[in-house]
Amino acid sequence: MKTIMFSTNSLAPDQRFDHWREERAKLVFGATLELPRERRRSFNGSYSASAIGDAIASELQASAYVVRRTESDIARVAGDSLVVFHQIRGPGLLNASGDHVGRVLNGDLAVAHSDLPYSAVPETENDCHCRMLTIPLSEELALGQHTHDLFAAKLMDGSRFMRPLRALFNALTSGEGRLADPARDVTHIARLALAARGRLAPGMPEVRAALRSALLQAALQIMEREKNQPNLSPAMVAAALGVSRRQLYVLFEASELSFARALASFRIEEARRLLLAHPDWSVTQTAFACGFDSLATFYRIFGSTYGMAPTELRLLEQGRHAPASTHSAMA
Repeated sequence: MKTIMFSTNSLAPDQRFDHWREERAKLVFGATLELPRERRRSFNGSYSASAIGDAIASELQASAYVVRRTESDIARVAGDSLVVFHQIRGPGLLNASGDHVGRVLNGDLAVAHSDLPYSAVPETENDCHCRMLTIPLSEELALGQHTHDLFAAKLMDGSRFMRPLRALFNALTSGEGRLADPARDVTHIARLALAARGRLAPGMPEVRAALRSALLQAALQIMEREKNQPNLSPAMVAAALGVSRRQLYVLFEASELSFARALASFRIEEARRLLLAHPDWSVTQTAFACGFDSLATFYRIFGSTYGMAPTELRLLEQGRHAPASTHSAMA
């Protein structure tokens, strides 16, 4: 996955905002920026973008400023794309329909067509941080539904699509590469977003398939977060997800993955990390800290995953990272 990155760090303070506004915002983002002159010397910004199939996952962190996407901006940088937007930090006021101003808070998700005007005004002077998934639209992707009037609007927390949509968004934009078929899941998240905005019916087979894929990601994220609990069970994950245990099993069966194997994978990755981060810990301490309740199971899974015993991996990694002088002395 190719990643494009740039920041203002290498520029002189009095050039940073002008460069960001003229070279980045106008030509790359297709937006018009405003910032009081007295705050420009303290401006900083960074941006990264990676391709996921036909979509672009991007992340932006910058000093707060007013941003507008005008008709002339759209004419200059048109996209005909669906944008799923996550405001991680930096609340503000959003005017996207011309007659309504709404608040976007930290953690909110929003969905919009890329080629509609909007303006966003920050509520504070603190830095903002957001992630976006920009998905080129087609009649097939949208299942024949009209999308060009989707003004930017945040999704309500009570929506049945919010949790799975957020889970799939995190999986696609985290950069961890755990998805078996990212291009397929880009299609899934687009259809979930359109369903959340009322353009696709929840009962459509394509929306139901997207929902299953997203719920699986939500389950996996719960399991990864709670992996250190030795009593973590399918029933506990199903309850946290708000589905039945049978529904949870169906999610895993459709993915050709088992609950037990997925949980063991999370725990054994954590074991490797702890072995190297805490060289003073015994193997037993490490195994139990990761949620394993059996040393025999831990050794078996560790050996099948890494092809060696835990102590062997620790010694090997320590040797690789030892200072050059140490290697010379050992030689």
